[in-house]
Amino acid sequence: MTITVEEAQARLSNLIDQLHAGEEIIITRGHIPVARLIGEAKQEERPRRQLGTLKGTVRYLAPDFDAPLADFKEYME
Repeated sequence: MTITVEEAQARLSNLIDQLHAGEEIIITRGHIPVARLIGEAKQEERPRRQLGTLKGTVRYLAPDFDAPLADFKEYME
């Protein structure tokens, strides 16, 4: 589909709403192509994350898990 700049300005919102994924509209000024409007695929909505879904999945935690690392000992003093 090809339309003029003026027509695109007047109908831009409608053009975007009707544009399908991969569909292309060429925008011209004086019969010379100046821009291209390409439809993107709609992104699927992700399900909302729920707190606590991994509760109880950690089976082992080392006793020194939160102890400072030896490599950083000089910075901790």
